[in-house]
Amino acid sequence: MNQAARRIGRTLALVLPVVLVLSGTLAVTRVPWAAPTSETQVLTAASNTASTQARAARAPHEVLRDKLLKDLQEKNPSVALSHLQTATNGRPSLARHCAEIARALGRAAVAKYGPRGAQSYSRPVCDTSYASGVVQGH
Repeated sequence: MNQAARRIGRTLALVLPVVLVLSGTLAVTRVPWAAPTSETQVLTAASNTASTQARAARAPHEVLRDKLLKDLQEKNPSVALSHLQTATNGRPSLARHCAEIARALGRAAVAKYGPRGAQSYSRPVCDTSYASGVVQGH
């Protein structure tokens, strides 16, 4: 009798948490989180909208590059290069994209200031990547 009780206890210990998790998950998927536009609209865990938004999210280095290019256009390359250096120092995961971003800044600087003007802003951020971008843009 003692072994039978242990076996039942072990079975319940394994099955009960699974049942509770599944029932809780199913209950959450049926909760209307926002005011529905119709009676039948219900938010589900596998919403197409959520997966579309996740795919549309941009990588941090792309957001940074676009911000710095805007800084370059509105101010000057020196400001953009300073912000690049600050961003890569503050967030080391961006460091591997530093050269790529600096080259893009160099090309954009050539487009705005010409080769000689762009080169005058050259600084040792990400080695010589900015200068390399200036050469590529020329």
